[in-house]
Amino acid sequence: MRILTRLIIAIGFATLALLMAVPAIAQIEDQLSAYTGANAEGYLQPLSDAFGANLNSGWYHSAYIPVDGFHWSFELRVMGAIFSDDAATFSATTEGGFSPEQTVDAPTVVGSGDAVTVDGDSGTEFTFPGGFDLNSFAMAVPQIKLGSYKGTEAVIRYFAIDVGDVEIGNVSLLGLGARHSISQYLDPEFPVDLAGGFMWQKFTLGDDFIEANAFTIGVQASRNYGWIEPYAGLSYDMFSMSVAYESDESGEAEEINLDAASSVHLCLGCAIGIAPVIANVEYNIAAQSSFAFGLAVGF
Repeated sequence: MRILTRLIIAIGFATLALLMAVPAIAQIEDQLSAYTGANAEGYLQPLSDAFGANLNSGWYHSAYIPVDGFHWSFELRVMGAIFSDDAATFSATTEGGFSPEQTVDAPTVVGSGDAVTVDGDSGTEFTFPGGFDLNSFAMAVPQIKLGSYKGTEAVIRYFAIDVGDVEIGNVSLLGLGARHSISQYLDPEFPVDLAGGFMWQKFTLGDDFIEANAFTIGVQASRNYGWIEPYAGLSYDMFSMSVAYESDESGEAEEINLDAASSVHLCLGCAIGIAPVIANVEYNIAAQSSFAFGLAVGF
């Protein structure tokens, strides 16, 4: 009971940290309002890549799944994407009939906080807004695993709260997945445990400001050495994100659909501990690499 209490407290702190980050995410709309079309997409693309990398990480720490018998795990997962130098700028073009048309390397949403201003005809100026000077983007989510029926377990991620600001609205995450034991069909002497599974997730911020969908499917392998269990996974990830906002440039509501991203994803990690408490850390190699760590309590 004491262990479970500590995990709940840890999730509470992680939730608080996420809520503190939500207003910063919402401030993006103020900067984004200077853009439309391709500029808006280029400005936001690194954030979209980070969301996809985080959501498709950290959802397992072992390939072992009992064939039968009830088991459960209540978990906290923290995922973070680290931005490369290339993510700090994008090729942006002046808008709204600005003359002469000019293209510059402008900050993305994760780039420098300094705006870039260019001069035009008759003393006019066009300003490309700055970013938020971010080196990484992390998020924390609670997760539950339930099993097992014929070697199959369910994975559930859920978070929803109204942050009490009409300009931000609700923030929510729903994730549903399942994993199935492949080891049950193999020789008991096979050197590693194997499993396969999938995970679908939907994240929303505000009534229609940000909506993101993630899907991953793949296989996992691990080997238990008592208190330590190295694991690896190979998966195929898909992710898409849409953003709705009001543009100062056009004076109209704008909606952009960022390119659906797909990539092969290699996960390398290690779990440490003995039930009922297990901690894990992993590194994920994909189009946008990321790290994840977690704490699980269960049997």
